[in-house]
Amino acid sequence: MSFEAAAVPAPAGTRRLAVLGMRLTGFRNYDRLHLDVDARPVVLTGANGAGKTNLLEAISYLGAGRGLRGARLADIDRRGGEGPCPVMESDAPAGQPWAVAATLEGPFGAFEVGTGRDGASQTARRIVRVDGKPASGPAALAERVPVLWLTPAQDRLFLDRPGARRRYLDKLVAALDPAHAGRINEYERALRERAHLLKEGGADPAWLSALERTMAETGVAIAAARRQAAADFTRAAAEGIGPFPAAVIEVAGDVEGWLAEGPALAAEDRLADALGASRPRDTEAGGAAAGPHRSDMVVHHRARALPAAELSTGEQKTLLVSILLGVARLQTATRGFAPLMLLDEVSAHFDGRHRGALFAEISALAAQAWMTGTDAELFAPLQGAARFLTVAQGHVRDAA
Repeated sequence: MSFEAAAVPAPAGTRRLAVLGMRLTGFRNYDRLHLDVDARPVVLTGANGAGKTNLLEAISYLGAGRGLRGARLADIDRRGGEGPCPVMESDAPAGQPWAVAATLEGPFGAFEVGTGRDGASQTARRIVRVDGKPASGPAALAERVPVLWLTPAQDRLFLDRPGARRRYLDKLVAALDPAHAGRINEYERALRERAHLLKEGGADPAWLSALERTMAETGVAIAAARRQAAADFTRAAAEGIGPFPAAVIEVAGDVEGWLAEGPALAAEDRLADALGASRPRDTEAGGAAAGPHRSDMVVHHRARALPAAELSTGEQKTLLVSILLGVARLQTATRGFAPLMLLDEVSAHFDGRHRGALFAEISALAAQAWMTGTDAELFAPLQGAARFLTVAQGHVRDAA
C-alpha cells in the first residue's frame, strides 16, 4: 500500500470511529437502502446525480448540526419521480418523513444512532435516538459522533459572507469541544427570545437584562472557545501536512477583541452593557448589534502572507483541506480518535502528489473517510485499503 506521501502517524493507542451499517428510508433519491461496510475508508464513485452526495449527507446527520447541506428537514423527504427505487421495492408513500439509522463502532464499543424528521409534529423537528432511547436532540450526538466535511459548495467559503465562515468555524470547534454546540444553541435561544420581546414591546426590563446576561456569559464562552481553537488549528497546520499549505486562522469580532484585552468577566460585562445600550437600535433592526453571532473567521496563507480570499481557487481548496486535516489531527491527539470525514469531489481538484498526501493522512489517522468522485482511477492508490462502491441511479453495489 503506497500513498506517495508521508504522514504523521496517529498517537499510540488511537481508537476508531466508523460507520458499520446504515439504513435509509425516504431520504432524497433513496426509498429504502441497507448498506453494510467495515471500518475502512469508503470510496463512492458514479455519475453526477447518482446519489453519492446524498449518502454523505445521510452520514452527516449521524452527528450534531444541520447536516452537510444545511437543508430544511422537510426538503430531504423523498418525492415521487426523483429516480428509480434503490435496492428494494417501494412500499412507502412519496414525501414520507425521512429517517437514517446506523450502527457505529466507537472508542468504547458499538452503538446505534437513529435520526429523522418527526412526521407527527406540526413543525419540522429532528428526532434523535441513541441505542433506541430518545436523546435531547442533535446536540446530544456531538460527543459520540464528530463529523467533518468538505463539499464543492464550500469552495467559495473565503469569498462568502462572514456567517458561512463563522458556522464552519463552529463546526470545527465542536469537533474538539463537543460542549460548544450546546453553548451555541443556548446563546441563539436567548438571542431569539430577546429579539421577540423587543419586537413585541413592553417587555420587563429585568427580564431583558436576564436574557442579556445569559447572552453575555454564553457569548464570551463561545468567543473564548473559538479563539483557543483558532490558535490550536494554526499550530496544527504549521506542522505541515505534505504539500498542503499552512494556514493562519484568527477570529475577528468585538467579543474576541475584548478577550484579547482583558479577562473573561470584564468581557461579559462589556457585552451585557453593549446589549443593554443597543435595545432601541435592535428593536428597529432586529437581532442584536453586538455579540459573537457577528464574528468572522479570518484565514491567511502563512508562506505567502496573503488573505485566503486573494488566493486562486485551487490554492483556496488546498488551504481548506489543510485546515480540515489539521483539525482531524488535533481531535485524534486530544480525544483519542479521528472524526468521520466526508470528502465530496475533493480528489478531482488535486494532482497525484496532493491526493497521495491526503490519502496518507487519512490512513495515518485511522480515520473512516467517505470520499466521492466520478473517476475511480483517482482513488487507485487506495485499492486494498478502502471499500470501493459504485452508485448508479440510487443503487449501491461493490465496484467491479
